[in-house]
Amino acid sequence: MEGFSAYDAPPHPEQVDSVDFPEDDRTQPAEEHLQALHALNNMNSSQDTDIVDSGPSSQAEPPPDTPTPQYLALRAQVQAKPTDVDAWQELIRLAESSGEHEKITETYEALLEVFPNTSSAQIAYIQHVLNSQSQNKHSTVAGLFNRFLKTSPFVDLWKFYLAHVRKMHPDPSSRDTVRKAYEYALNHIGHDKESNEIWTDYIQFLKSGEAATTWDEGQKMDAIRKAYQRAVQTPMENVKRLWEEYSEFETGLNKQLAKKFLSDLQTSHMQARTVLNSLQEQTATLLPPPTTIGDRLSVWLPRPPTFSSEDKSLVARWKQYLKWEESNPLEIEEKDRSQFHSRVQTVYRKALVRMRFFSEIWYMAYAWTLSVGNEQGLPENKRKERKDEALSILKAGIEANPKSFVLNFAYAEVLEDSKSLKEVHATFTKFLDVLRADLEELEASKTDDEPVPASNSGLRSNNSSFSTQSSDDTPNTKSKELKNRRTEYGIAWIVYMRFARRAENHRAARDIFGKARKDKWTPWEVYEAAALMEYHCTKSTDVAMRIFERGLEKFPDEEEFALRYLGFLISINDDSNARALFERVVTTFPPERARPLWERWARYEYQFGNLQAAQNLEKRLAEVYPNDPPIKRFAERHKYLGTDAIAVRDLGFNFGSSRSSNGHSSSSRSNGTPLGRSDTLQSIVSNISAQNQSFSSSGKRPSSPEPRRQNEGGRGSDHGPPAKRQRGGSPSKERDRDRWDGPPRRRHGSPSWDRDRDRDGSFKKEKEDDKAITLPPVLSWFIGVLPTASSFDGPVFRTDDLMQVFRNAVIPSSTGIGAGGSSSTGGGRPPPDYSPYQGPNPGRRGRY
Repeated sequence: MEGFSAYDAPPHPEQVDSVDFPEDDRTQPAEEHLQALHALNNMNSSQDTDIVDSGPSSQAEPPPDTPTPQYLALRAQVQAKPTDVDAWQELIRLAESSGEHEKITETYEALLEVFPNTSSAQIAYIQHVLNSQSQNKHSTVAGLFNRFLKTSPFVDLWKFYLAHVRKMHPDPSSRDTVRKAYEYALNHIGHDKESNEIWTDYIQFLKSGEAATTWDEGQKMDAIRKAYQRAVQTPMENVKRLWEEYSEFETGLNKQLAKKFLSDLQTSHMQARTVLNSLQEQTATLLPPPTTIGDRLSVWLPRPPTFSSEDKSLVARWKQYLKWEESNPLEIEEKDRSQFHSRVQTVYRKALVRMRFFSEIWYMAYAWTLSVGNEQGLPENKRKERKDEALSILKAGIEANPKSFVLNFAYAEVLEDSKSLKEVHATFTKFLDVLRADLEELEASKTDDEPVPASNSGLRSNNSSFSTQSSDDTPNTKSKELKNRRTEYGIAWIVYMRFARRAENHRAARDIFGKARKDKWTPWEVYEAAALMEYHCTKSTDVAMRIFERGLEKFPDEEEFALRYLGFLISINDDSNARALFERVVTTFPPERARPLWERWARYEYQFGNLQAAQNLEKRLAEVYPNDPPIKRFAERHKYLGTDAIAVRDLGFNFGSSRSSNGHSSSSRSNGTPLGRSDTLQSIVSNISAQNQSFSSSGKRPSSPEPRRQNEGGRGSDHGPPAKRQRGGSPSKERDRDRWDGPPRRRHGSPSWDRDRDRDGSFKKEKEDDKAITLPPVLSWFIGVLPTASSFDGPVFRTDDLMQVFRNAVIPSSTGIGAGGSSSTGGGRPPPDYSPYQGPNPGRRGRY
């Protein structure tokens, strides 16, 4: 596959890559290393007859049979979904069982287009050609070896090649051809841990050679010495035994010289043996040995990731191993820097084959290759060569992972940096086409398999970014996935607009936005990004407002977009238009969905409006949300940056663990225990009774809990998880009753006061529980340092269901990577902290 082979950008087989080993460490001049392959590739029919018996070559091949329906169906299946590993393996089985040479050849060629450099498939393909009755099979095999060996990092293919060369050249007169084949192989994979058999065979091959003259004997000893010296510095399984053999070899020739040679290599050899132990630990599960099916090796193929715990663990192990190799554990000296580069490059080649569909590994290979090209002292031609290799990695990675955001974005930036603007446009256009096709496929499957239930929240617009369900509805998995995919699709448009603005001009960015507006899959985030780009980059407030208005027309049922628009108008101090927008949109949403709009406008009125306006707004809020207690709305008017003095000083609530300058808690009970925000009169009396009972029975004071830790978020922090609170040393008899005398806390998903507190610093409400609970002091302390239940804003599960899941769970013995936040597609690592831009309204969650 040309895309993948470009990763290494290797020379023609008749040349040798000079980075593998330094010139003084070679056992043969570079131009002679590949004469074995050259001879194989230029064989004629008479040479074939001399080397191996080709059988009845004049016999015509039988005509191919008509493909079976099962074969045709599988071939269509892999064409539609090229990464279907099970279908490919079944297709190979059917092709080989048919015995038709052309069908088998066609199947393997198609397979290697999708899975290039897969050594097990390459070996099976070559073995099939060797077993066929084709008249030109030897020249075909030579051509296949010529294709595969240039970029193959796997020892098993090289061993297969050397066995074939020795079989083809059994005569002593052709020893030179076999020797050159060994040297060619060892110069490419001689540093591999699995190359121990090749080194052993090569040394034995050299020892078995005959020397007619004294000069020939000296040449033979020099060749054996160089082979041993290279082998004993390589971390592989038989390195200790090779060192013992080398010691005997040198001692048998000259004890004085042996002492010098062994002394010079002692440090490097011991380093190789030390590194071998770490290397075996690193690769124990990454590169398992091949398995067999019957009398042949099974064809192993990489599978697309599902980002399960196994996948995440595998990625973590590969990353650890790659970083370990980059750290130069063999301590290769600077003068042999090319040898170190060759070793790491081979490891990355293996990783890209084994982890072909993991974009992160591709990006690591690109970043490392680019860093090598930026090293100090590197000649300009070598620097350019490395950068070209890095670009080839990205191109090959995109070919394997066309939906990868990281690879497409990185490739576009490289092209932009080189001023290849037309290619950047082509890259984004192709990427958007791929994502659009993925959206359409997902929509078709959603329509066929899981129709979206009717919403209870009124009529929905056809241009809505996603179908919003009520808080009590069960989320539709595919609908959520479609929503997330659509938002991600919008990110591609946004990055495309950014490129056009910075590389060309703002008019080019407007043209891109014009194309995005015509796309039915464009989400509202693109409109907001375009509007903010106009405002910040061109200072065109009127243009930004027009874009917001167009977005509001297209997405009238997206309260999040309306909230963004409102926040933008407030941020530019356009109070008249902000007031008009609020009045226009707030009544178009049900009260539960409109609450963020009410709160955003209320904060503005409370801070910058007059008293009469604030009171009028509270009257309207009381009509819309009659269950909200009046004191809550009053307290909201007197807050700033999350500091709520009314709650703390007048009502005894304790938000976080802020301390005064003297080191004591700002709110405490008379007996020294902190007053939690959920403490009520009933719970306080119950707590005191429990403490008195404990004191009277034991005669000792109950142990006091540890001091509360200081609030890390700062006094004015409105974001992040709530600070942990401290409860009394003894358990309370009941859960706390709502201090505001309001209704019980709603489930997650409804716009309850709890969720508002997370966003705006409002009070929390807690649910009443009439059952008394008695806990040991240790558990009481542990529960006291935990956040309150009201701080949890995730989904609510039934306890019985969770317990049933735990009972039936199968716990693996191996330790995996900790589970992170799962994506809508069923897995994925936790998102990194990219600190996204919050827009003009930092009080609300935002993507950009």
